Amino acid sequence: MKSLSISGSSRTEVGKKSTNALRHQGLVPCCIYGEAKDENGNPVSKAFSVTVESLRKLVYSPDIHVVDLTIDGVTVKAVMKDIQFHPVKDNILHVDFYEVTETKPIVMAVPVKLEGLAEGVRAGGKLVQLQRTLKVKAAYSLIPEKLFINVSSLGLGKSIKVGDLSFENLELVTVKEALVCAVKTTRASQAAAAAAKK
Repeated sequence: MKSLSISGSSRTEVGKKSTNALRHQGLVPCCIYGEAKDENGNPVSKAFSVTVESLRKLVYSPDIHVVDLTIDGVTVKAVMKDIQFHPVKDNILHVDFYEVTETKPIVMAVPVKLEGLAEGVRAGGKLVQLQRTLKVKAAYSLIPEKLFINVSSLGLGKSIKVGDLSFENLELVTVKEALVCAVKTTRASQAAAAAAKK
């Protein structure tokens, strides 16, 4: 997993008025959740703000990152948990982070990369990718940048489900019945099959 550094400043006021004021200054209100819990067992969050510019490489990227997040001089490792965009302007309204450790497993969506030329494609079929990411559970240091899936032996009309896959040190959290990719028949493949029967 790639890493990047982001610095922010803690904020004490968390109401609508103060968050709007931050946004007018080019800042994004954020929260980080960690190991700490309140008396009811709910995660305790720390409110802070960062510049819009510092979030660009994290948000507008196909890659997943672990973030060295420095707030008021204290650095922790974190991953982006959730992000809110303005429904019309599409600018970043709010970001939630989750503090990570070397040992505690986390769940992350990892991009899927298909490798190889499928047998079904050679027979005139069309390879369709149905899952762009898969959710995995592992310690953050074991989570790869991409999940590589070899489709070379995938025949015409065949598919790969999440339940067919396994990756070392990773637990797949996406439902096992979900289709990852499939080779669909086309007119060309049907014509080739008909010609082969003659």
